[in-house]
Amino acid sequence: MRKKQQKEVSEYRIIVVDDEIGIIESLTVVLNRSGYEVVGETNPLEAIERIKKEHFDLLILDYLMHPLHGDQVVEQIRKFNKDLYILLLTGYRDLAPPLETIKALDIQGYCEKGDKFDQLILLVESGIKSIYMVKTIRKFQEGLNKILQAVPKIYQLQPLGGILEEILSEIMPLVNSENAFILVDDLTGIEEEKKSIFKGIGKYRTDIEEFMVLLNPELMEHIGNSRMKNVVARSEEGVILPLNNELLQSIGVIYVESVDYGTYQADQGFKLLEIYAKQAASSLSNAFLHSMVNTKNEELNRTYEQLRVRYMDTIEALRVVVDAKDIYTRGHSDRVSYYSVLIGKAMGLDREDLELLRISGVFHDVGKIGTADDILSKSERLSDEEYEEVKKHPLKGAQILSAVSMFKSVVPIVQCHHERIDGKGYPQGLSGTQIPLMSRIISVVDAFDAMTSDRQYRSRMEFDRAKKQLVLGKGTQFDDAIVDVFIHLLDNYTEMLEEMNATHIGTDSYLLIED
Repeated sequence: MRKKQQKEVSEYRIIVVDDEIGIIESLTVVLNRSGYEVVGETNPLEAIERIKKEHFDLLILDYLMHPLHGDQVVEQIRKFNKDLYILLLTGYRDLAPPLETIKALDIQGYCEKGDKFDQLILLVESGIKSIYMVKTIRKFQEGLNKILQAVPKIYQLQPLGGILEEILSEIMPLVNSENAFILVDDLTGIEEEKKSIFKGIGKYRTDIEEFMVLLNPELMEHIGNSRMKNVVARSEEGVILPLNNELLQSIGVIYVESVDYGTYQADQGFKLLEIYAKQAASSLSNAFLHSMVNTKNEELNRTYEQLRVRYMDTIEALRVVVDAKDIYTRGHSDRVSYYSVLIGKAMGLDREDLELLRISGVFHDVGKIGTADDILSKSERLSDEEYEEVKKHPLKGAQILSAVSMFKSVVPIVQCHHERIDGKGYPQGLSGTQIPLMSRIISVVDAFDAMTSDRQYRSRMEFDRAKKQLVLGKGTQFDDAIVDVFIHLLDNYTEMLEEMNATHIGTDSYLLIED
């Protein structure tokens, strides 16, 4: 266990910049003892050039140096590196930079120099945890993007062998592996004559006889355990993922050898594999059902419903990543969904439309997965170029949801939720009733929740002022009738918040549309 922990820590590189060589040597000894890889520089100009050329996760930086002070060094670094975690050291409390400077330069923390480095070590350990979380979110985001790109391919109706090949090909980039195979039951055969269908890639791309030679008893035991208990089976050689149909019955397994996540921890990586395995199992069930001559309509409907649920899981995971990018917008989509459904009820929408409105509200900002983190979290006014990048998120969200037909009704709602009644919105510049009704509803509550939430660049707006802003936007930004309905609902705002918290809103909550 100790060796494993040291290996994980050593994957992070730290650079110490201080014009006192004794400080660098002392810190190097202490940090090396904790398992970190450390390098030092006494010249701040040389340190800047080194950071340009090499990768470092964390910088420990002295404040008073020649020819540049620490804040000037950070200012230079932030021009080309926004991600480096920076801890500032100062030997004199009175000469420490002001808090405004520390925030503006995105310095994560500072402490005073002393004979002991206990406080600094705690800050370093906290920083490494933060760095790990950021890497985790980005890796998960990359993996989900790969899954979303692969999903349309594996859902296409094609010969079963082609589907199996596609599944294996698309899973390889997720885990940096080369060898994998699928064992799946032939669901079209007679119960007594069912056969297992096999497809391999890498060293397992062979015929069934040679494949069986490669199956050692231990691996066969893991496969049986995975299928019987419906669990992911992990070993030093690889991972076995169970494949289940819509009734949660085992139809086979995927085995991926020598799973490699690098610095990315296994639990998050396995989560990606599990999401992909669910997609693969659904696509296989779909293919089998379409190949049966006497397939009943209810079986097809059940399979299509299962496909919808599986893809919904993936989009929901993607939405969670969007929320994780910025703590200031966390919960925003859920609140927009909640308010939108309340407006829909008040306007007399039927149950089916309320469900469509709920889903559209939850996923309205999913396109922000493609927007750079530094733009979403920027604390100053966006440049014109950055604002144009943000304005792409409704279209990106519509494209993500368009990958499968089951979100056909949601796509135009998400795409148009930033259109304006006066035609000055985006991405298409639609006006009036050209904008879908549900997009007009989401537009109102999206703006209200944004105004009444804290953001990095401003504090939340007072409730009454936010209501006035909605009224001022009637007929230009917002639909008059929808604003009137929402303003009336906001008379019971306290009760709304209590109900929202009590129902634990989310994509699996249907309490909002109960009569």
